[in-house]
Amino acid sequence: MKKILVAYFSCTGTTRRVAQGLAAAVGADVYEITPAVPYTRADLDWTDSSSRSSIEMKDASSRPEIAGRVDNMDDYDAVFVGFPIWWYVAPHIVDTFLESYDFSGKTVVPFATSGGSGMGRTEAVLKECCASSTVWGKGRVFKVGVSENELADWAKKSV
Repeated sequence: MKKILVAYFSCTGTTRRVAQGLAAAVGADVYEITPAVPYTRADLDWTDSSSRSSIEMKDASSRPEIAGRVDNMDDYDAVFVGFPIWWYVAPHIVDTFLESYDFSGKTVVPFATSGGSGMGRTEAVLKECCASSTVWGKGRVFKVGVSENELADWAKKSV
């Protein structure tokens, strides 16, 4: 049986709920990707071009620092990585996470939450950040009300 980690970044709780449902559905461990400097409501105001999230997302090289690490990453066979869609891609803190570990021999599968957009070019961008991954699973966008059964069915096909 594969040992699975669900790592996720969530500012509003939407991605957290999906990540926790996914972890419960497949019996996975959970790790929250937490920024070293937490985002405030003002930081997340995408309508303000001078907000922190707007500035970070305009700079493809931005890598917000993460507070903490997964201590036992080598123990996992598969890692699901969840995040909200920001500007049609994953927030750059997810790039930071993927670039912080060696995923050799692991299956990495992205999942996202979004109010309306799809994955956009997210998978291509993240795959570059995770070049050491042996297998890159097909990502999917979920709505907040997704059932554990739907998550379990998708997950089983992905790893």
